[in-house]
Amino acid sequence: MTTYWQEELETISRDELEQLQLERLRQTVEQAGNSVFYEKVFQTHGLSAGSIRSLADLQQFPFTTKDDLRAGYPYDLAAIPLQKCVRIHSSSGTTGHPTVVLHSQKDLDEWASQVARCMYMVGLRDTDIFQNTSGYGMFTGGLGFQYGAERLGALTVPAAAGNSRRQIKFITDFGTTCLHIIPSYAVRLAEVFREAGIDPQKDTRLHTICIGAEPHSEEQRRRIEKLLGVKAYNCFGMSEMNGPGVAFECLEQNGLHVWEDYVIAEIIDPETLRPVPDGETGELVLTTLLREAMPLIRYRTHDLTRFLPGDCPCGRTHRRIDRFKGRSDDMMILKGVNIFPVQIEKILMSFTELSGNYLITLETVGNSDEMLVEVELNDLYTDDYSVLQRLTQEAVRRLKDELLITPRLKLLARGSLPSPEGKAIRVKDLRTF
Repeated sequence: MTTYWQEELETISRDELEQLQLERLRQTVEQAGNSVFYEKVFQTHGLSAGSIRSLADLQQFPFTTKDDLRAGYPYDLAAIPLQKCVRIHSSSGTTGHPTVVLHSQKDLDEWASQVARCMYMVGLRDTDIFQNTSGYGMFTGGLGFQYGAERLGALTVPAAAGNSRRQIKFITDFGTTCLHIIPSYAVRLAEVFREAGIDPQKDTRLHTICIGAEPHSEEQRRRIEKLLGVKAYNCFGMSEMNGPGVAFECLEQNGLHVWEDYVIAEIIDPETLRPVPDGETGELVLTTLLREAMPLIRYRTHDLTRFLPGDCPCGRTHRRIDRFKGRSDDMMILKGVNIFPVQIEKILMSFTELSGNYLITLETVGNSDEMLVEVELNDLYTDDYSVLQRLTQEAVRRLKDELLITPRLKLLARGSLPSPEGKAIRVKDLRTF
């Protein structure tokens, strides 16, 4: 049985792939110039599709940012007439205008094939029953996986977000074999399984989950796999790039393959904005290659990762990026030290005595900024004070070694922190500046 959804494209030689990228990049620039936004950008910088003679010429083009999308709200980046667009997705828009992404029918068809390719890569087939625990509507995670699973030919369960008891009923009654789920919610779902007296490893047919939408550590992934008795594969996407399916792990679980026939990926230093060498962490920048309604050129994602060196044993030639360290705009600076929440999670998850539910609070105490890390204990762990004290001391020591600052650590009983049904809130910044 083949391991590739589209073998010719997935195992294409690097020379052929770069030639394909070059052709599609020229078409993308030509298409983008039809929008109000890029028409002005190209005129200002004296750029056009004719400026692209090699892939290196992409460096001449300025970056596109989320602020550009907000300033162009709602239709300044549309590259085709609105009557040829069939769907809008957008961000939540909690501050100012949301970011809007337009799709043609061709865009949606390509997106479905892209997600189906990802799902096939991790072993899913038309014999699987796929349950989607992501929200539908303006959020792209729900519909992106829905149409990808349908393109794959799987039986789909569009359960949407939340209502854990109902999720479990669907899993057991329908014989669900695969879930798309946020990491923090996967841990919560495992807890509800236990509360209901159901062993997901023995009492369900689950074997695969696709996780993404929030940064998580390798330790968190392995814990999820153990709790649910599944293999968990990291996926990456964002609404500006359609949604899920931009990059995905293969069965090797050693980095996410970026589908380079759909996007050109760069990694830059977020301060100097210059490319960094392969293997060095920087900010991921993406250029769409097949987007019809709303192409984006050199879009700054703010996600921090690196290109992994070497070839993947799976045989796919598309480059791999490492799991995300975090986001440049989610970085905390405390006492002059740059800290990402995933660094803290990595340490907490190394303790079997601790659960996956935690909260980081930054606050001003006197004239000093301090960090408080609250984390719940596992249900079956001891309440012996001396044991808890030793656990606290060892966890604080490891956190200090990792972060170079000493946080306060508070161990909580199970259920003390809010249980995430969607993206978990991991950081509260209460400091007075």
